[in-house]
Amino acid sequence: MSRSITGFKPDQIVLITAGASGIGRCIAERFLAQDCLVHVCDISQQSIDEFLSANPQATASVADVSLATDVDQLFAEFEAIYDRLDVLVNNAGIAGPTAAVEDISIQDWNATIAVDLNGPFYVTRLAVPLLKRGGGGSIINIASNAGLFGCPLRSAYTAAKWAVVGLTKTWSMELGEHGIRVNALCPGSVNGPRIEAVIDKDAVERGLESDAVRAVYQRQSSMRLFVDAKDVANMALFLSSDLGATISGQAIGIDGHTEGLSNWL
Repeated sequence: MSRSITGFKPDQIVLITAGASGIGRCIAERFLAQDCLVHVCDISQQSIDEFLSANPQATASVADVSLATDVDQLFAEFEAIYDRLDVLVNNAGIAGPTAAVEDISIQDWNATIAVDLNGPFYVTRLAVPLLKRGGGGSIINIASNAGLFGCPLRSAYTAAKWAVVGLTKTWSMELGEHGIRVNALCPGSVNGPRIEAVIDKDAVERGLESDAVRAVYQRQSSMRLFVDAKDVANMALFLSSDLGATISGQAIGIDGHTEGLSNWL
């Protein structure tokens, strides 16, 4: 992997939620490879310990972004180390229930909205003053292609991701004059254990084999593929470089071109 990209400024201070594992860790390590100062939060102390063992130059906090009190503590710890913020990546999210709307429990609905929608709000409201202090920067919200299409059996997740796209466009309008760019990344299915768990749940709900459901998911993309976490990380890096200096308010698909999320024919 190249140590630098054209137009990228080293020593940027980056905060990534759910940054100790999965897509978040891939993003964090991509920024670390560019000599950025990276702080991650994660709900799992074990994940943080493993991440810091592999990346001792990073810093980290334990936080559940669905809890405003945890987010307050996250920023208290962050500001004890750093005096500004250049890049915020709102990555934390959960898959939520896979079920028909009449079968979704209130508890599962609320839990999904709490992490996938309230979390980015709690974090961003405290991050913006630090971004302004540094003279601008980049906010990257990890949404989903489910934030661009209807998605059967995924009501809570889809609702939250549509809302994240709406917040992205709203915040870009509010913050543009301060030199803060706000974009949403909308990955398709990303290779890894999370999408496999979703596929397995979907298969149970539909009474199908997991392989059959996986094939449908792949057929939803024009390129007939699942993307990799590195594809998301590379776009996050691009949007935080001078190459993305005038890109804001966009919901960018990283998905091999999703044709729709109900392609069961």
